[in-house]
Amino acid sequence: MAIEQVKISVGDLQRGMFVSRLDRPWARTPFALQGFYIRDLEEIRQLQKYCRYVYVDVHKTVGSAGATLRRLLGGSCGRQDRAASRVVIPCRPVAIAHGAYPPPQPARREAGSARKLYGQILQGMGEVMALVVSNRPLPLRQVNRVVEDLVESVLRSPDAFTWLARVRHRDEHTYSHSVRASIWAVVFGRHIGLARRALVRLGVATLLKDVGKLSIAREILQMQQRNPRSELEYRKFVQHSVQLLATDAQIDPEVVRVVQGHCERHDGSGYPAGLRGDKIPVLSRLCGIVTFYDEATNPRGAGQSIAPSCAVAQLYDLRGIAYQEQLVVEFIQAIGLYPTGTQVELSTGEVGVVVEQNYGRRLRPKVMIILDGHKRQLSKPRLFDLAAAEDRAEKLIERGKMGAREKIRILRDIEPGAYPQVDTAAVRDHYLFKGGGQLSRLISRLAN
Repeated sequence: MAIEQVKISVGDLQRGMFVSRLDRPWARTPFALQGFYIRDLEEIRQLQKYCRYVYVDVHKTVGSAGATLRRLLGGSCGRQDRAASRVVIPCRPVAIAHGAYPPPQPARREAGSARKLYGQILQGMGEVMALVVSNRPLPLRQVNRVVEDLVESVLRSPDAFTWLARVRHRDEHTYSHSVRASIWAVVFGRHIGLARRALVRLGVATLLKDVGKLSIAREILQMQQRNPRSELEYRKFVQHSVQLLATDAQIDPEVVRVVQGHCERHDGSGYPAGLRGDKIPVLSRLCGIVTFYDEATNPRGAGQSIAPSCAVAQLYDLRGIAYQEQLVVEFIQAIGLYPTGTQVELSTGEVGVVVEQNYGRRLRPKVMIILDGHKRQLSKPRLFDLAAAEDRAEKLIERGKMGAREKIRILRDIEPGAYPQVDTAAVRDHYLFKGGGQLSRLISRLAN
């Protein structure tokens, strides 16, 4: 059974989309037709005025918007459509408060503090792992303090830390997954309006959720495919983590609860207790989603990384099965289809890296262009703001000076490593920390 309609933020609407439902009764809006094609920018502006999101019919949507939706929700990422076997599981909706925090500040303003804090988190996790191995008490007070700083940084500017979560380094440590997942968790929690205390609990739990794996044999951890016996042995890491954390009087009991439930699944197929639906703590559900996403985009060992859109598509396919549908949709809205640090190809054929989000229009971020339309390296990287370009194009279209097909858009995101000459870390350093000589160093690094 194919997906008929998808929930989309009004900031991501495009011409050609067929709006089949609103997030409120039609009678409370000026739209006379209950279902219509978006024809111009004014209709998008009206929808943005009255709604936060709408439902778009995937099959009726036409043009480039239709092709993009069908590609993202189709089978191009190795997905299997499970809608036919999906069973509705009773689960109360999670309270969402999208406007709980002020609009994000520019990433550049927060970048220096975020990079310093990221280093402190990595150092702290190294100390945690060493103490676990030597069976000594964990520095939970310091962990809690650094996560509090992480929360405050993400509340100011999610993009600054998203950059750090997106770039994978060759010499990264085994606990880098937990650090990245903790960042995604706090970004997710910010989006849905979790209170600061809950954000800290979620961040600490996601950071420490895997400490019990140090009690599992390395050969089992490194297995690409486990037989039933080794899988049962592997799953014991959750209980090891819980026992290790629960023995410390400094730990927040709610953090232990989150760790205990982060491998449970919406349909009851998870472990260790086989909980389902709203029997799983809300923060555990969030932790499970971000864990899946980071493991898909940054697989451990020799696994092949996949593009964010494919990870999102796989996650969407698991809505209502492994993960609560409402939270899957909210997470996708939180990070967007093209998170900061994603390599993308534009409709012009040019290739670049997403350097900053437009939180009102997720499909129109800022992109640092590295390769021209023929995939040749530019002598000087060029910053391109898709949202600003679209606004300029709309004005030209309204004046009859430009055709609608001429607007530049993101055609697709690119699998990591597809273009070795595109150095995402170099782009990040130039954009966030540029200063005297940085541009020349960026060009030199991209050329080598």
